Amino acid sequence: MGTIVGLLLGAGVFSLWWSWWPREKPLRVPNTLIRKLSEELTQAGLHAVAPSALFGASLVSALSAFLVLYAVSQTTSIALAFAVIAAGVPMAVVRHRARTRRRTTRDLWPEAVDHLVSGVRAGLSLPAALSQLAERGPEELRPAFASFTEDYRATGRFLPSLDRLKDQLADPVADRIIESLRVTREVGGSDLGRTLRTLAEFLRQEAQTRAELEARQSWTVNGARLAVAAPWIVLALLSTRPEAVHAYDSVTGTMVLAFGGAASVLAYLLMVRIGRLRDEPRVLR
Repeated sequence: MGTIVGLLLGAGVFSLWWSWWPREKPLRVPNTLIRKLSEELTQAGLHAVAPSALFGASLVSALSAFLVLYAVSQTTSIALAFAVIAAGVPMAVVRHRARTRRRTTRDLWPEAVDHLVSGVRAGLSLPAALSQLAERGPEELRPAFASFTEDYRATGRFLPSLDRLKDQLADPVADRIIESLRVTREVGGSDLGRTLRTLAEFLRQEAQTRAELEARQSWTVNGARLAVAAPWIVLALLSTRPEAVHAYDSVTGTMVLAFGGAASVLAYLLMVRIGRLRDEPRVLR
């Protein structure tokens, strides 16, 4: 008993002594997955959707697929396999939407840069030149620049408004344009118009070249999707007859499905990596 009292007393004294020393705040390491998901949602135009909502949609999709396939096939392993596939559907939809919008905005940025150059050459200030894009710029980009205009009018701080515009656009081309404007604002210089004209010409050439390459290599990506989807479509059709898929409701059948799923994912990722052009990374975040 005396030992326990002594230990408690020592712990109390140590706690009092420890409380006198300042403690450093723990460093908050940003979650790379959450950050990437947030960027994908932003690029897909789903600004109001949080990554947690995307995880919730994946869970609901997986649960729904499991219940439906189990009710049809009465086979747990097949229901689990399609539940795993269904869990990735929301993320696949978001990535497809983001990729489509990136492809669309890639063709719109040269026009936006031309409007920006016209404003700068007309003697407008940088905030005014950006604000005019909310009315005269490409239709897809107007909401972001309208938000910038409201933000700048409310705060009067140009550089923080640029940072928020960059986060809202989440586009590598926008990063280059915004950083050029930032350098001009902070350092000064008379070459902004020439720099933006050169950038617009480069963007047009890049968009044309990339469109030609994507048209040539799209068959590889589509072939990979068809090759991966075909066996699972056949399995889904077989699951309508429980007697035909009863063999999968065993340890051996489950292992066959697991290895088949792993092989499908690996083959698809390999084919996509070979056949699809990589998106331009956001270097100037």
